Amino acid sequence: MIAYCGIDCSKCGAFLATAANDDALRAKTSAEWSKAYGVEIPPAAINCTGCRSTGVKFSYCESGCEIRKCSSKSGLDTCADCPDYACDKLKSFHEMAPEPKQTLDALRAKKTK
Repeated sequence: MIAYCGIDCSKCGAFLATAANDDALRAKTSAEWSKAYGVEIPPAAINCTGCRSTGVKFSYCESGCEIRKCSSKSGLDTCADCPDYACDKLKSFHEMAPEPKQTLDALRAKKTK
């Protein structure tokens, strides 16, 4: 459940709300994300089965995420597999979200051993 960028989808509010079909968690995630990103995200938009899985995706992840577009087009499991790791898009994202970088660094280290 690791997204291309290193986010652990199994810890994401959208994934958890979808998996449990939990409208209260959708509302909580909606409120948190709306405040954090300065845009109104309605609870009905909080649906996702994970970045790399088949099924519904959160709208930004489905069509707006340049990292996901690049990795999926390249056929990579995650950005840790990319010969250009870490590109500028990924570095910029990881400046805001350091935990996913740690995840990808650990995956990359395992593959180089």
